[in-house]
Amino acid sequence: MSTVIYPSPIFGPINSRRLGISLGINLMPADGKVCTFDCIYCECGFNKQRIPMQKRPTRSEVASALEKKLKEMHLQNVHPDVLTFAGNGEPTAHPDFYDIICDTIELRNQYCPEAKISVLSNSTFINKEKVREALLLVDNNILKMDTVDPAYIQRVDRPTQKSYDISNIIDDLKLFNGHVIIQSMFLKGKTIDGVDVDNTGEIYVKPWLDAVLSIQPQEVMIYTIDRETPDQKLEKATPEELDAIRDRVIAAGIPCTASY
Repeated sequence: MSTVIYPSPIFGPINSRRLGISLGINLMPADGKVCTFDCIYCECGFNKQRIPMQKRPTRSEVASALEKKLKEMHLQNVHPDVLTFAGNGEPTAHPDFYDIICDTIELRNQYCPEAKISVLSNSTFINKEKVREALLLVDNNILKMDTVDPAYIQRVDRPTQKSYDISNIIDDLKLFNGHVIIQSMFLKGKTIDGVDVDNTGEIYVKPWLDAVLSIQPQEVMIYTIDRETPDQKLEKATPEELDAIRDRVIAAGIPCTASY
């Protein structure tokens, strides 16, 4: 398995399929993964195989490292399109997430005012008011909803919280009043145990689309696997399949992009 663990607290910049030149901000330890999902397609690997020994970076460590990198890029006349909270797990799990977002906005305004701030989250902490307040401050509030089928979620996304309930997640997504981008993974193939994980068929797409329409996000991003996955029998959804799903979202009046 050659999955990726990212440096912390800053990594990149990298070229993102969806976001452009992205400077990554990783609020998890640099030597492992801390996540409330254990997705079978996660490029960082399975949780149990990536248990960290180090601690999360502190708020001050994040701000100091980010300022140092932005100064360096500014001197090189390289300007990020986006500052992206991502990396080795769920960024909103950091206890100082709100304050870190505020620090990042201040540094962005000082060094690269045209850059957007994005957060890639699996949505598990959006029931917390302070997390929602922070996400309402960023430009791209990108929240995961791969499917609305509970059995599929347990099979593929594998939330670690026993209380996880997709119906509650959908209700919380509505609280953003449109200031949210829904990100959804579509894939095919089977698990290591031989269980089918194809979610491109109508039995999954129609209920998912109904949920998207009820949330009324500003945009939807659909994508498929692009890097090596810990469960190595997974397969990419085809461009034709993604395009068909994308076109249905657009036809319903919501902007949508597909990444292959």
